[in-house]
Amino acid sequence: MRTPLITRQGFENLKQELDYLWREERPEVTKKVSWAASLGDRSENADYQYNKKRLREIDRRVRYLRKSIEHLKIVDYHPEQEGKVFFGAWVEVENEVGELKKFRIVGYDEIFNRKDYISIDSPMARALLKKEVDDEAEVVTEAGTVEWIINSISYEK
Repeated sequence: MRTPLITRQGFENLKQELDYLWREERPEVTKKVSWAASLGDRSENADYQYNKKRLREIDRRVRYLRKSIEHLKIVDYHPEQEGKVFFGAWVEVENEVGELKKFRIVGYDEIFNRKDYISIDSPMARALLKKEVDDEAEVVTEAGTVEWIINSISYEK
């Protein structure tokens, strides 16, 4: 089960994606399917096959987005969060061998195509929640346990 939280920017991005898919891409692909279907034999028509598949992908994503948007809870920054790790925080951590990582803790739907975002449900995020700068967090994963020290915490306001 995923935590149904999202940042305001992430929510706006999902709404924009839904709007683009439904109002622009889907009508365009539908026209291509109709055009390709009018050419005759659909079984050997690559345009028809490809665009029909793309139409199914769009419809699946639209259904997912509509359902997700309905259940997501937008979490905005609050001044009380300052100094501790909570949802939406940018966190820089370092392990004992000096490896640095900087990322933002966000909702599941925001992590795709972003290497600097991690899900609130990830082991790293769970270990860091409510910690402060210079606190140690023990992150348990399948690869083993690693100690991370928090170097900095910031929020987009």
